[in-house]
Amino acid sequence: MVQLLKYKNIDFDISGTSRSPTKFTEKKIKSYLLNNNNFDPRIKDDLKESTHVLISTPPEMEKIIIENFLTDLKNNQNLQWVGYLSSTSVYGDHKGNWVDENSNTNPTSEMGLKRLEAEKKLLNSNLPIRIFRLAGIYSLERNIFSRLKNNQTKVVNMKNQIFSRIHVEDIAQVLLASFFKSKDRDIFNVSDDQPCSYREVVEYATLLLKTKMPNEVMFEDLKEGSMKDFYKDRKKVSNKKIKLMGVVLNYSTYKEGLSAIFNQIS
Repeated sequence: MVQLLKYKNIDFDISGTSRSPTKFTEKKIKSYLLNNNNFDPRIKDDLKESTHVLISTPPEMEKIIIENFLTDLKNNQNLQWVGYLSSTSVYGDHKGNWVDENSNTNPTSEMGLKRLEAEKKLLNSNLPIRIFRLAGIYSLERNIFSRLKNNQTKVVNMKNQIFSRIHVEDIAQVLLASFFKSKDRDIFNVSDDQPCSYREVVEYATLLLKTKMPNEVMFEDLKEGSMKDFYKDRKKVSNKKIKLMGVVLNYSTYKEGLSAIFNQIS
């Protein structure tokens, strides 16, 4: 997001939090500790003056944020926009059908349940909140190539498995567009144009790497946990609403996104 603001020549004073007392590599960002109820008290001073606040914490943190900072945010007369990064896991399993922002939310995973609960708390906070339901995120730092190289990828044999994804640079585009073209309590799906199976993504990555496909495992043989939860939820996530804000994706499908990453790491 910082890089996009700089590219667009938008001047912002930026503060960020982390769970450990480290400095951000970007010099323009002031860094504050926020680890559960242990936090730098200077956060409150910044929140009293901020115009835009992005919440990108794990879902159990929303209760702590509301308890500690809600009053400061409500008393901030300059506050225009509060964004919350949620997940498309709130929709649960739709048997491979399309979902949009009005679709039923019936999460099947613990993470999906927590995200939906956090959304509800923030939507009831009387803040100028926008909810962003992110599909599977990938980036230069977090991608299929590194998992393949470290033997951390499994291809699961399962019929009609399909999901959506989004490049981190396009998430930034959506957030920036919403600064100017959204309203309070808006909910946005953030995904690319081409939902597909995980197998297709892995196949394309192995083609670029010129390596073999990893071993296949049966869905029934997966241990209970986040991976099995991921494969349970079959849905195609519509991104029509972000397009209405004028967003043009840099990486409209996984092929463009993976090709760009491959060229950067090669």
